[in-house]
Amino acid sequence: MSGAAMSFQDLIEAVESMPLDDQFMLVELINKRIKEKRRAELVAEVQKARSAFARGEVKRGTFEDLTKDLKD
Repeated sequence: MSGAAMSFQDLIEAVESMPLDDQFMLVELINKRIKEKRRAELVAEVQKARSAFARGEVKRGTFEDLTKDLKD
């Protein structure tokens, strides 16, 4: 593959040509990496929300408080 990007179709064909056990391991590896990436994104979002709260940019309250603020 000499450094060139594969098309999605080429990638699918390459995976389909792999032995079934290798395909399974690849799927497991991709799923693990997706979960890790999503977890890192969630951690970043929580840190961002905590920072906003610490700066006073976030309000706390009940659902009723929220609906009242939306009406105002």
